[in-house]
Amino acid sequence: MKEKFFAYIENLQDKITSKLEAIDGKATFQEDNWKRAEGGGGRTRVIENGVVFEKGGVNISKVFGDLPEALRKQFGVQEGNFFACGLSLVLHPKNPFVPTVHANWRYFEMYDDSGKIVTQWFGGGQDLTPYYLFDEDAIHFHSVCKNACDKYHLGFYPKFKETCDKYFWNSHRNEARGIGGLFFDYLKETDEFSMEDRFNFVTEIGNSFLESYVPIVENRKELPFTKAHKDWQEVRRGRYVEFNLVHDRGTLFGLKTNGRIESILMSLPPIVQWKYNHHPDENSEEERLLKTLATPKQWI
Repeated sequence: MKEKFFAYIENLQDKITSKLEAIDGKATFQEDNWKRAEGGGGRTRVIENGVVFEKGGVNISKVFGDLPEALRKQFGVQEGNFFACGLSLVLHPKNPFVPTVHANWRYFEMYDDSGKIVTQWFGGGQDLTPYYLFDEDAIHFHSVCKNACDKYHLGFYPKFKETCDKYFWNSHRNEARGIGGLFFDYLKETDEFSMEDRFNFVTEIGNSFLESYVPIVENRKELPFTKAHKDWQEVRRGRYVEFNLVHDRGTLFGLKTNGRIESILMSLPPIVQWKYNHHPDENSEEERLLKTLATPKQWI
């Protein structure tokens, strides 16, 4: 399974970066291959200063070896070996009317002393973070997510949508990071679903990513914007940074497993503002966004 899923994310990385380069029309992804001393490595691809994408990354990695101490404590084991691989992407567009997007699909195995798999699971999801709210964009994004889920189980979308709303929540701000999407973790084998079923589901979600995001980019990337729009985008990017550094499991996992710091922090936007006690004008589009983020919404 681990070889099969890693081959999938290698191909998916190629597919996504090629499409994003075509959309941008100027910037290209710079590739950086790296190795982890304890075992494994990755292929980081970063795009910067484009016409459409101010900064973004589409990264794959596989790491393995002795289970780090922090994870031994988390799993309640004295020792063990592990394997983890995944694709993680974040795109920060230049135009404030184009939302930031994040996605991740990953696989994990843990072994006993004899090398036998003692647990394995898939995780991942995708979520949208707009700076200006277009309801039709949110509806499109969630519709694609739901259609992909419905092919496997009609209960998946409402369950994983709710999990996403709870996960991408800046509790210290009491607001959502964005308008959500899907989030799932610890998808193990059950009586109902084999690991092959889990693989098919997660790859279906991964394959749906471009369909969920590209039409939104195409519709918004050439809308005119002012410095005030850009300032608001950069203020809201600060909330994105806060979530990733305070709450994000992927960031914490990377730090605990001696991951490559440049790849871990690739998700952070290039320019951010923190304005003291900032509040948008009353009855503005900026205020409408904040009101929407105060309570998770059913978009479809």
